[in-house]
Amino acid sequence: MKMIAIFAWLVLGVLPAQAGYAQAPVAVASKVRYELIGRYDTARLDTILSSELAAFMASSTTPRAFVGKFARAKYGVRLYRVTYASVVPELGNRPTVASGLVAVPETGSHGRQTLPVVSYQHGTVFDKAWVPSQPENSAETRIMIAAFAAQGYVVIGADYFGRGVSDLPDSYLVKASTQQATTDMLFAARDVLGALDVTPGKLFVSGWSQGGWATMVFLQKLEQLGIKVTAAAAASAPVDLYLMTNRWMNNPQPIDPVYLPGCAALQLFAQQYYLQAPGLAASAIRPELLAWAAGLYDGSVTWEAFAAATPSKLGAFIRPEFAASGLTGQTPYWRVLQDSQGYRWKSVTRLRTYYGGRDEVTPEYIGKLPVATQALVGGAAAQAIDAGADADHRGVFVFGVLDQKRWFDALLD
Repeated sequence: MKMIAIFAWLVLGVLPAQAGYAQAPVAVASKVRYELIGRYDTARLDTILSSELAAFMASSTTPRAFVGKFARAKYGVRLYRVTYASVVPELGNRPTVASGLVAVPETGSHGRQTLPVVSYQHGTVFDKAWVPSQPENSAETRIMIAAFAAQGYVVIGADYFGRGVSDLPDSYLVKASTQQATTDMLFAARDVLGALDVTPGKLFVSGWSQGGWATMVFLQKLEQLGIKVTAAAAASAPVDLYLMTNRWMNNPQPIDPVYLPGCAALQLFAQQYYLQAPGLAASAIRPELLAWAAGLYDGSVTWEAFAAATPSKLGAFIRPEFAASGLTGQTPYWRVLQDSQGYRWKSVTRLRTYYGGRDEVTPEYIGKLPVATQALVGGAAAQAIDAGADADHRGVFVFGVLDQKRWFDALLD
């Protein structure tokens, strides 16, 4: 049976640690450790951007828009899970341990080499295992690995607090904790790369959906720290959580996705925990649905069970009086959402944002806010790029990946 399992992994092109690539976790700095968890060969990487991409896009409005658009893999990629020490700002800098991924191309170079780095921030997930450090569970992570690491970039990605190895509850859309997890992941990745004889080159940041918002608040933190970012990209990013949540709760549209109640459940319980707001979720969620929401948040209820037991429309999930309170925005919950914006500062980093005409999550207006803001305040060059009139949420993501690869390449010289 063991030989059959190893053969299956070989066919897939990813070698898990136990199949000959095993190594005990290596400590490279104070409380930073890494372990080799697998390898994607070029055949597997090409499969990710062909048949696996087709499966990812099967439910999209543009299922075949990207067939044959990606370059074939130049390099195999080694995959490392990283664990690192961090702190939770909202809880008085309570110490914690977080995890993430470092994906390193096998360029064949001997000795120390310098490689550009893409820090990718992942989108919404309803399971703590659907994260970058477990790439077989994360299609968007695999697409980024195949699009960038297979072409010579290091790809890193934080799992965020409450995901991956973290023993914390999910920190979904909690600003300071997201900034802390992503910033400390960058520092940890630098230590790991040093141990692997890789010098980090130019830094790029990218993200989609929740990860687009995370990318923007991460960028804000990096600029505050004086860390140079060559370029930033955010696809379908809900950069104004106050406006987005009001739109979802108070102005529903036929295009709205069925998973908005799940997103609301995660965000409400995350704010209740991290911002120590007892009773917040109960004040917002209809009482007959509260236990299902709590179960989704703590992981005792799967997304499939939650979706089967709860309404697909946010208006039937949230108490009407709570939704109405968003129209004035004067309660603590709504004020926190206003403070969680990811675009209202003068940036020094080149930026591209991406939006689509049929994006069921992030409207065009929201997608353009960072660009309009930089124009108003005289910030760095920023562009809002239309992924197409038929582009839905997934279509915007993949369109953005293709465009970013060309753009980042042009900035390497």
